[in-house]
Amino acid sequence: MPRPNLGPRLVAIRNAGWTQATYYIVWTEAGRRRKASTGHQDPGRAQEAFEAWLAERHRRRAARSGDPAAVLVSDVLRGYSEDHGGEVASPDTIKHLVQPLAYFFHGDTIEALTSGRVKEYWTWRRTNTVRTTADGTLEEVPRGVSDGTIIRELAGTLRPAIRHAVQQKRLQPGDYHVPVPQAPRGRDFWITRAQAAALLREARKSPQGRLHLPLYILVALYSGQRRGAILDLKWRQVDLVAGVIDFNPPSRLQTNKRRPIIPVPRSLLAALRRAHKRAASEHVIAYRGERVADVKTGFNGAAARADIPDCTSHTLRHTAGTWMAQRGVPMWQISGYLGHSVARTTELYAHHHPDYLSEARAAMERKS
Repeated sequence: MPRPNLGPRLVAIRNAGWTQATYYIVWTEAGRRRKASTGHQDPGRAQEAFEAWLAERHRRRAARSGDPAAVLVSDVLRGYSEDHGGEVASPDTIKHLVQPLAYFFHGDTIEALTSGRVKEYWTWRRTNTVRTTADGTLEEVPRGVSDGTIIRELAGTLRPAIRHAVQQKRLQPGDYHVPVPQAPRGRDFWITRAQAAALLREARKSPQGRLHLPLYILVALYSGQRRGAILDLKWRQVDLVAGVIDFNPPSRLQTNKRRPIIPVPRSLLAALRRAHKRAASEHVIAYRGERVADVKTGFNGAAARADIPDCTSHTLRHTAGTWMAQRGVPMWQISGYLGHSVARTTELYAHHHPDYLSEARAAMERKS
């Protein structure tokens, strides 16, 4: 007769040359005898390790059924990151969004993810972040983020991670509520044409950036594209004959931050043709034949000298949309030019349009 399975148990094992026995957890699985060291010689501490092992074993078995009381938030996030990391334009973006969530909710199950617990994350994240140490672990750093970033992490990462776990049958369907802070009001800051001219003058005075920084500013002002799209731009994406730029390279997947194809305004086209004649790199914005990693230092210095210290790279994008709206360009065309949704474009720029709510005002002025 086969031996009865006695289940997991503690066994003291003393190997040759050892002065004292170490306690091991011994069990039978799939007909094979297995063992795992508790790492303790003291029976009391070994018993504590055994009970923790049993609890984790029970949790893992329950997790296989998708029980929210057993499925860990960190496992849901890891599964989402592994399944989608290779399918997005920037895998590092998912990684950076997942890290603080996995750190804060470490050990929490989906069942423990109550509204109160999520709001604790809001409070913690406003004053803390995490970074990867030399040994690959995460450590807490006292530096907070904006509510906009918290919304991206919860609504843009944790919520879809939970939906993905349900779709993959790793989590039982349920009403999983992840509250987010109220979206901050967008900052309506843009620069005038006189300020833009001053910014360009100061950029040309920069010893290191006098060639690439003014070109970057012109592309940002006349195209309204994000910093990453401009720095990634290669000459093969620019048709200097037809006057068209495709800001989305062939190998890049389109994301919510859409990179459009736009016709190039004449002033920018002339600047691009001049820059192309002296180009020594495949990238449009280059320094000594290499892609410029960032323009933040040079840009901030030029903005300070031009007496517009609050101006950032993103200010130029908002300025482009504002200038178009002020000149009466329809919202749907501004949307296509910037790569925004029509709703978001209307929210940001409609109040700058000369016809903003003009029909509503006219209706109120008409006599019945």
